[in-house]
Amino acid sequence: MKVEIWSDVMCPWCYIGKRKFEKALEQFPQKDRIEVEWKSFQLNPDMETDPSKNIIEYLVEAKGITTDHATQMLDNVTNVAAEVGLEYHMDKAVLANSFDSHRFIQFAKKNKKGDEAEEQLFHAYFTEGKNTADHDTLVDLGVKIGLDAGAVKSVLESNQFAEEVRKDVYEAQQVGARGVPFFVLDRKYAVSGAQQSETFLGALQKSFQEWEKENPAPIQTYAEGDSCTTDGVC
Repeated sequence: MKVEIWSDVMCPWCYIGKRKFEKALEQFPQKDRIEVEWKSFQLNPDMETDPSKNIIEYLVEAKGITTDHATQMLDNVTNVAAEVGLEYHMDKAVLANSFDSHRFIQFAKKNKKGDEAEEQLFHAYFTEGKNTADHDTLVDLGVKIGLDAGAVKSVLESNQFAEEVRKDVYEAQQVGARGVPFFVLDRKYAVSGAQQSETFLGALQKSFQEWEKENPAPIQTYAEGDSCTTDGVC
């Protein structure tokens, strides 16, 4: 059964949601029959990459809030992240347009490395304070997950996977995602936000129960012995 997750690299709740969903999936008995696919979503497609400006300054300017309010918001999400074992350094986060990082994810998905790409990007952005719009940074992250450096560089220097990113963004509108993280299970049930693991587990159980009726598990051989086959061999 497929679970699709729309997220953006610069969304702190997406990394937290990833951990909470992973905890639920680990507890799910049929986890080996779950396929997770990460989908692209841009919270601010018009954002200009600016390593000289920090997140607090951005929030003050973009949201029209005070510095104290912005600081409190970041402290809150940092504390919640710590509860699920994540170390956030929001003061180091680099303002970066996420379009190229999403193209990188799409390339990684094609090479069966989608989840690894998401993990590396989240860690680079929220923990290490790296510029996730920088092509050299993305190439390094690609090498970490086993992708060829030259291939990653070639993708980033071209316009490859741009259409795949735009398609995911369009699909998000079709399934009702107005924010991220947004989890869609078997294209029937949606879970919005970084919910508790118990909520994710309940959604997995309900959706899988319905999916399994139409997709029963294949019969597994318990024992084999002497027999006759249709080709006449006994």
